[in-house]
Parts: sequence; structure tokens; C-alpha cells
Amino acid sequence: MKRLRVAITGLTSCSGCQLALLNCEAELPQLLELVDFRFFPMACSPATLESDYDAALVEGCLSMPHEQELLLSLRKRSRYLVAVGTCAAWGGVAALKNDQDREQLRQQVYGTDSTAALETFSPLPLNAVVQVDATVTGCPPEKEELIGLLTGLLKGSLPTLISYPVCTECRMKETLCLLTERSALCLGPLTLGGCGALCPALGVPCEGCRGPVPEANLAEAMEIYLQKGYAQEAACERLRRFCPGWRA
Repeated sequence: MKRLRVAITGLTSCSGCQLALLNCEAELPQLLELVDFRFFPMACSPATLESDYDAALVEGCLSMPHEQELLLSLRKRSRYLVAVGTCAAWGGVAALKNDQDREQLRQQVYGTDSTAALETFSPLPLNAVVQVDATVTGCPPEKEELIGLLTGLLKGSLPTLISYPVCTECRMKETLCLLTERSALCLGPLTLGGCGALCPALGVPCEGCRGPVPEANLAEAMEIYLQKGYAQEAACERLRRFCPGWRA
């Protein structure tokens, strides 16, 4: 079987999504037999774009001109471009201050007397600039999702974006509902599933890190939050930490 030619890189991000793949230590030897990581600056050198790719996996959002140039080049060279992680899909934590003046933010970080010449713009998800063929969300995505992405690409197929909420997985695992039973501010009703509801299973309310469900029953969820003593804005603000453009 011909090896899959893959490019993997990160833009404005914490590199956690790439680390999640590198942490698949038991599976990596088999993957290397099937996948040719031709461009992977975090793991391989030299890191230069020198060919075309079957797929490009991109982590992080866009906030600098050179990142946009890299993304456009990868889009041109790749049959498929996949947004990996919540930042690539929604903008993520880096986009939290997009509603504030960028110059004021620069001065807050570097000082008014700083001569730092930062060529940046308000962070954007990948689909604001290029066509994205598939998305694997999560902060970071689950190991099984990344392995499934690569094995699917080997067969020429793309992953289908999950459309059900974390609550569905809680039901399947018979996990106690932290919202209704413990009155915790859990975003499970509004958040995309696919994580196996790991946090609620450990008694930790869902923080919304996988982004919003496309057709969530928002009115019903907000009614429950109000009954439990939470304002609608409290739930909305928490979900915006990972998807800043989300609006109720």
C-alpha cells in the first residue's frame, strides 16, 4: 500500500493537538509504516514545504500574516485540509479578545514604550480564510479521533463531524447528570460530543471545549440553567471561551 503523504503543523496554538498525536506511542510504529509525515515541524526536520500532500492537518487559529501564507500554501498543495482542534475550528482561547482594540492589547502586554513590531490581526478559524474539508474538534481531540482520522484518510474517506451533544454520551455511559442532579453549570447540552463524556464521568462539569452543537435545544437548556440559579449569560460566556463567535 502506498503511504499517505501528510503535512502536520500548528499556527497560533499551544501545540496540544500535535502532542496528542505524538502521545499515541503504541500506535506510532504502525502509523509510520502507513503514513509518510513529509512536513511535521514539531517532530521532524527539515521542516520545509517541498511537495504535494494527500492531506494537511492544521492545528491552531490564524493571527499572523506568515501563518496565513503557510495555510494558503498547504491548501494549494493538499488534496484535503483538516482543521484539528477547537482553535482551528472556532478560533479558541486566542480569539477571546477579538472585540477589543488590538493596539491597546499590545500595549497591555508589551508596554507603551515597547518597540516590538508585531504583525498580527484578530485571530480567525481556518475556514475564514480557506476551504476546510473536515474538522476534528476538541481541546485537544481524543487519541482515537486522530488515529481514526489518519486511518480513514488512508482509505480516502473523511471523518463526519459529530452532531450530538455530550449529554448523549453521558446517557450511554449511565453517568449521573451533573446539571439536573447536582445543579452544576455543565455545558453538556450545548457542546459537541465525541470525547466520551470524560469530564462528567469524573464528576467535572463540561466546559464546552469541543464547541457548540449545531442544532442544540438552546431554549430548553437555558430554562434548566435558570431553574438551577444560573443566568443565561453565564452559560454563554463559558462556551465563548472556546468558541468566541458563539451567540445564544
